[in-house]
Amino acid sequence: MSGEVNIKRLAQELNISIATVSKALNDSYEISLKTKNRVWTLAKELNYTPNPAASNLRSNKTKTIAVIIPCVANNFFSLAIKGIEEIARQYGYHVLIYQTHEDTEMEMSFTNSLLNGRVDGILTSVSSNEYNNEYYKNLVNKIPMVFFDRVYEELDTFKVTTDDYQISYTATEHLIEQGCTKIAYLYGLEKLPAGRARFLGYCDALQAHGLLAAEDLVVHYSEDEANNLQNIKTLFQQQAPDALFSSIEEFIIPAYSACQELQLQIPKDVKILSFCNMSSAKLLNPSLTTITQPAFEIGNEAAKCLFKVLNKRGIGDDKDIVLQSTLIKRASTGG
Repeated sequence: MSGEVNIKRLAQELNISIATVSKALNDSYEISLKTKNRVWTLAKELNYTPNPAASNLRSNKTKTIAVIIPCVANNFFSLAIKGIEEIARQYGYHVLIYQTHEDTEMEMSFTNSLLNGRVDGILTSVSSNEYNNEYYKNLVNKIPMVFFDRVYEELDTFKVTTDDYQISYTATEHLIEQGCTKIAYLYGLEKLPAGRARFLGYCDALQAHGLLAAEDLVVHYSEDEANNLQNIKTLFQQQAPDALFSSIEEFIIPAYSACQELQLQIPKDVKILSFCNMSSAKLLNPSLTTITQPAFEIGNEAAKCLFKVLNKRGIGDDKDIVLQSTLIKRASTGG
């Protein structure tokens, strides 16, 4: 059968009503998964392309969602975006991406500009330079929103995160098992729940093993990479830690550079591990032990949650979704 591929043709070939095809394409709860799969499979085979102007006019929807993140170049966020886009395509949605560059004012400006009906919903991972919970308490009542990775815990909306506390505890124990007794912490995201959970996991693991979590062993993140390098060098010169636990991947290059400049051998003189989704981690010399977050799955799950909200489903579902990160042991910790 040749000719234009539209909803009417899909309905004829599947021997079902046009209304059923339309509802299936829009993932309506009224249609069974079996029927949806039949419709979606045929639509893909025939390269069906919806008429956005017509469908949007009927549904009063833009068929567009926004993703607001700190930085596209960050490996975690680039993978999360891929996960989001996969789900958005299944629903026939376009994705707009906004970068805040860790600037809360820019984040609010973007978000406010989207409240005029330009998008149907927003997925966001909040900026780290300021705790901005009150702003979002009001915002979640104005537009469908889902938060992922960097979230505010008190908000009444879906939040997709990872087991930051537990994986930090496990990673710290790994360093202790490798013989480390003076473990320094490179502290990022400290204004956000994720950053605080990571630090608490580190502190509790030290305490459980009778080790000290001292402020002198903590380096706080600076947006200036040169400052991070100098602060880590000062840490080595004044405290001589035998391990570095980095809570964000932005510390990795300064940490390795500091060891090189001070002629410290990894892992003989100091062991290093970090939260990191860089594919190049295994290519560093030595290869880096990482806490790898399931970034693609986080984006995928967050997008599924947003479409639940948009389609008025999942009303009674647990809104706090926690996925597990993985500790990948490599040469930098003697693993």
